[in-house]
Amino acid sequence: MTLFADRTGLHAFDWLLIALYAIVTIGLGVYFSRKQRNTDEYFTGSRNMNPIFIGVSLFATLLSTISYLSMPGEAAGKGPVVMIGLLALPLVYLVVGFFLLPVYMKQRVTSAYELLEERLGLSIRLLGATMFLALRLVWMTLLVYLAAKAMTVMMGVDYWVINFDELSVLSGQFTEVAVSSTKRPGFFLWQGSELTIVAVPVVIVFTGFVSLIYTSLGGLRAVVVTDFMQTVLLFGGALLVLATVTYHFGGFGWFPTRWQPTWDTQPIVSFDPRTRVTAVGTILTILAWYVATLGGDQTSVQRFMATRDAAAAKRAVATQLCVGTVVQITLFLVGFALLSYYLKHSDQLPTGAGIKESADDLFPLFISKHLPVGVSGLVVAAMFAAAMSSIDSGVNSITAVVQTDFLGRLGWKLKSEKAQLRAAQLMAFGIGVTVVFGSSFMKYIEGNITAVTNKTVNLLTTPIFALFFFALFVRWAKPLGVWIGAAFGVTTAAAIAFSGPLVVFLATQFDVDPGWFGVELMTHIDPDTAVETTTTAVREMNAETGVLEPVRRDPISFQWIGPVALVVNISVGMLVSWFLPTRRLDD
Repeated sequence: MTLFADRTGLHAFDWLLIALYAIVTIGLGVYFSRKQRNTDEYFTGSRNMNPIFIGVSLFATLLSTISYLSMPGEAAGKGPVVMIGLLALPLVYLVVGFFLLPVYMKQRVTSAYELLEERLGLSIRLLGATMFLALRLVWMTLLVYLAAKAMTVMMGVDYWVINFDELSVLSGQFTEVAVSSTKRPGFFLWQGSELTIVAVPVVIVFTGFVSLIYTSLGGLRAVVVTDFMQTVLLFGGALLVLATVTYHFGGFGWFPTRWQPTWDTQPIVSFDPRTRVTAVGTILTILAWYVATLGGDQTSVQRFMATRDAAAAKRAVATQLCVGTVVQITLFLVGFALLSYYLKHSDQLPTGAGIKESADDLFPLFISKHLPVGVSGLVVAAMFAAAMSSIDSGVNSITAVVQTDFLGRLGWKLKSEKAQLRAAQLMAFGIGVTVVFGSSFMKYIEGNITAVTNKTVNLLTTPIFALFFFALFVRWAKPLGVWIGAAFGVTTAAAIAFSGPLVVFLATQFDVDPGWFGVELMTHIDPDTAVETTTTAVREMNAETGVLEPVRRDPISFQWIGPVALVVNISVGMLVSWFLPTRRLDD
């Protein structure tokens, strides 16, 4: 097998490696399940886990398939400015390590939201827990969908058609062969003796099934150990792609030395809210997201509680940020390498698509068609692993919150530890099934992976953290003021995230001129679903043709969701609390 041999998809040996990895992870879940005696072991690993493993696990959880795909796609299709966000990480460490962790680690809790009740009452605890459940359920459904979509690109198959009369199975791609229907099937389509099965749901079920088995059985210890394995595979997979392209170029000639025509304009700062990405906006976004996630998300706080003390938790954060920096830089270099390769071999791109349109698919496309047999399997296993590392952590954390903040706090508790453990395992499995089912709806959110991620997971990230900010640092905070601040924060985040659809709605339903928002309307047809949609757009100069062309763009960029929503949330909450009369909590 020669390097860069053109293949239609993965080889049987590649699938064997992926299957072997799935079996090993399930085996780990079974192994750790035999050592469990109670829910404390299941959710926090008895609070004495190695901070290095915890840090790597936290990195694997927060990076996930979304980042594994979005970073190379962002670098290749949009530009390098997002890398500047790494400059925010030292400040993240200072804020989390020296201001948040010392306060959190004084109270050894299972759920992060237990910390809210003591200061602001039960309603705020339940509000935080509810927002967390919504956030992580949407986050997991998104990453499962994106992982499955990437896997179908690597397989080179979008659907299978089973003919029961002829006992034959045919595979195809939506961009190459039309299904025998005027409408694309959502999951499957039965016509006469033919059953058309879409590949994405099949991959979703497989990925979710493996993750759920070892997570529901093995608890946090299984999650942390498999996360460590998955990080090694993830980083190794990126290095393999980078090494292969470097070998092809005979050196580092793939590294871009000038601004590419496919990249967006990415200024240091801009006062135009439509500008998709700026350097300053990126730093603020990364700072807000990391601090909010590490300081208010159960997946993070639960891992801190699994360490011995604040010093160990601080080492876990340092490990996570260091590993994350190395891997993110590597993934951006992968994006640059793939950009140069496909500029040189544009004939290998999907029919009718350019670099900009195919940016998110370049990584899986290259893996499936140009890596040697076996190497492709390892890299796909890394992507498969990245998806599972986020599913397992999310399911385990959600289960902890449901059992601690809702069932346990409201009085529903089984008598024996063994029964509670079994209930937690069954609950984890049920939550995972919900995620797998819900992932089919993620295809309706527009934008590349980076934009879609910010439009969904950032809706509640900063509002959740704001609850902890009020509870721990604002002495005059009142529950009603915090509720009102949260409402304004979530509304602000949603208005920015979906500013484009909001303008379309106002224009089509109330005849509001979209020009008031600095955009125009544009209609396009999705090549996969054949569905016609209307979006907002701005006219930009095409670098290749020199002609002004409409480009899909929201009136307000997604990069402002987190920072602006956090400022609005805290400002409104503090102001309202200041004017509310002081009342005793037990009143």
